[in-house]
Amino acid sequence: MSATEQIDYQSLTFPYVRAPELKSGSATHRPIVVVGAGPVGLATAIDLAQSGISVLLLDDDDRLSTGSRAICFAKRTLEIFDRLGCGEPMVQKGVGWNKGRVFLCEDEIYRFDLLPEEGHHRPAFINLQQYYVEGYLFERSRELPNLEIRWKNKLAAISQDDDEISLQVETPEGTYSLRCDYLIAADGARSFIRKALGHESKGQTFRDRFLIADVRMDADFPAERWFWFDPPFHPNQSVLLHRQSDNVWRIDFQLGWEADPVAERQPDRVLPRVQALLGKESKFELVWSSVYTFSCLRMAAFRDGRVLFAGDSAHGVSPFGARGANSGVQDAENLAWKLRLVLESKAPDRLLDTYGSEREFAADENILNSTRSTDFITPKSEVSRTFRNATLQLARDCGFARELVNSGRLSKPSILTASPLNTPDEDRFGSAMAPGAPITDAPLLRDGKQNWLLDQTGNEFTLLHFSDDVTKFGGARGDGLCRLAIGDIPIKTVVVMPKGSGPQFRQGLVVVEDTDGLAAERFDAAHGATYLIRPDQHVCARWRAFDPAKVQAALDRATARA
Repeated sequence: MSATEQIDYQSLTFPYVRAPELKSGSATHRPIVVVGAGPVGLATAIDLAQSGISVLLLDDDDRLSTGSRAICFAKRTLEIFDRLGCGEPMVQKGVGWNKGRVFLCEDEIYRFDLLPEEGHHRPAFINLQQYYVEGYLFERSRELPNLEIRWKNKLAAISQDDDEISLQVETPEGTYSLRCDYLIAADGARSFIRKALGHESKGQTFRDRFLIADVRMDADFPAERWFWFDPPFHPNQSVLLHRQSDNVWRIDFQLGWEADPVAERQPDRVLPRVQALLGKESKFELVWSSVYTFSCLRMAAFRDGRVLFAGDSAHGVSPFGARGANSGVQDAENLAWKLRLVLESKAPDRLLDTYGSEREFAADENILNSTRSTDFITPKSEVSRTFRNATLQLARDCGFARELVNSGRLSKPSILTASPLNTPDEDRFGSAMAPGAPITDAPLLRDGKQNWLLDQTGNEFTLLHFSDDVTKFGGARGDGLCRLAIGDIPIKTVVVMPKGSGPQFRQGLVVVEDTDGLAAERFDAAHGATYLIRPDQHVCARWRAFDPAKVQAALDRATARA
């Protein structure tokens, strides 16, 4: 679906279809059932289905999300959507941005650029209403014959034993039974599954309220993130402004804990606030508004037997920093490849334990950053307020103070340094592409055409080998690297050659040309450097020279077989 083809995803409803289990009266068995057709549930289902796993997705509604909700999608999330086959329409439709400004009262105190270097396929962020993201994910899901979505199918009961999970599903025509090997709970912050299994999300709720106002207007503001502390149009509070698609602008107003959440979302309270920001002569239309109080919390463990929790069902953060939806989609990418290998009997069930440990670590990191942002934006004591105001004053002229200003530490993927799936470095590297880190992009030539490094990886294990001589691929005859493509877990081999090498071909290998030298620079890779990349595009091992035995050992470790 092209982004230029306009679909009103807000009014789109999906037909209820009678489940075959209601017709037969007997339960069927599915490998995977996903509950919740939001961005996380859809991303997980697509990831599994496009790798050949049959997936059933249940949702208790018959439409996509209402209102713009999450709008800020990070570079890493866009790269995941690219791997899922739907990133391009999102980027075409969304508003890409890298830059932002921070204001104190009426004055700009500094600017920032989240992606100052060239040579990346995707921007630092796009702003795009959540219903568009869900819409493009849904369009992609329709291309996968082994992914079935059932709308108006509400999970009503769940039980599990060592062998399988039993489900009861309510529909407009009655209740039916299902059985499955694994259940993915992507059913949101009010997760039925979490409650049904007796779990809680615990953490901190912040004593403050914020108003979201989405307004449609023609404005000459640049596509940047603007954040005000104590502006004259909203004194003693904070305001955030940024642009979405369709000439819709998101404005967040801090209200304070005493604000009435019902009264403040009424148009007669919202419109004057927007008018004060934009000016008396401005013309705009209120599209959507909401008042929220936020919390930072998570479940103790993201795995309960055969049930795996992802997204808001597992963890929640305040919206400052865009860490909610982005971390949920990163849950999905972490889980899908592990679940596929377990279902295919290529990895032991304990591999799924590392989904919990890795994403629980990431959730703690996101909660820490989100809590710090909230504490800076809404200081809870006079000491904290004095520190914040002094920091803002210093930030006008002092670079060190700008590092302390926290208007929302924006989402970054977690570096899973302590993961048991990593093989520790035995060689010295100067790059950030350490075991546990997601790899970064770089421009390439493949078959003489412009391409990108990330497009050569993902969905399967990939060996990234840097070489300056085609005759040296894996030894004098070039056999070593090719043999890695044989086995129960195939490894795709990508050989990166220097600029000017021209098209090269070896059977069983993908050979690309590092057109600007950025791939070698970003990976600190001289001839022979070799990286083993997980299906979710995280590094799991790296060496200065290729050694098949070391690669095999690292693969065994990365799949929990060692």
